[in-house]
Amino acid sequence: MYQAKWNGHVIAESDKTVEVEGNQYFPMDSVNKEFLSDSTLKSTCPWKGEASYYNLEVAGQTNKDAVWIYRDPKERAKQIAGHVAFWRGVEVTKI
Repeated sequence: MYQAKWNGHVIAESDKTVEVEGNQYFPMDSVNKEFLSDSTLKSTCPWKGEASYYNLEVAGQTNKDAVWIYRDPKERAKQIAGHVAFWRGVEVTKI
């Protein structure tokens, strides 16, 4: 089981993560969505496709663009459709 924490709060927890390139991708239904707000940032990976981002808003602090998702990944990355991953200080640990 993996857990993602930021600013003292659990953002996500799941035993059904998918590891890709050293990142744990959490199923969206394992994420505490009240901490997410939409971001306008997008990026592109040659083999995964276009990523969209969320900001984290926890206890009055914002971690801009700290969460990403491939909403419609390319065929080689279909296993991460509907999953999110974290960076920018979000601690992802095996528990």
